[in-house]
Amino acid sequence: MEQAMRRMGIQQKEIDAKEVIIRCEDKEIIIKNPSVSKVNMMGQDTYQVMGQSEEHELKRELEINEEDIKTVMEQAHVDEETAKKAIKDNNGDLAAAILNLREN
Repeated sequence: MEQAMRRMGIQQKEIDAKEVIIRCEDKEIIIKNPSVSKVNMMGQDTYQVMGQSEEHELKRELEINEEDIKTVMEQAHVDEETAKKAIKDNNGDLAAAILNLREN
């Protein structure tokens, strides 16, 4: 099998990995004690990962800068705390925060 792969230009190498972490927008997939192979075919590397996985949801704190707070304060005529809360409640969407504050 190895000779056939070499003739086709495919090289495979086992990697001694302790853990593989795949970071997504909203979660991490963690594979502990994985079996990892690196396959190179015509200059293109591909990794094959096998093992038991765990998923962990990520809770990221929304970063709100001072300029955004000032914009919402000025446009909606509210104090700083109200502006921060509105930005957080609208997941950083300033236009939605301003519109919601104006409606209330």
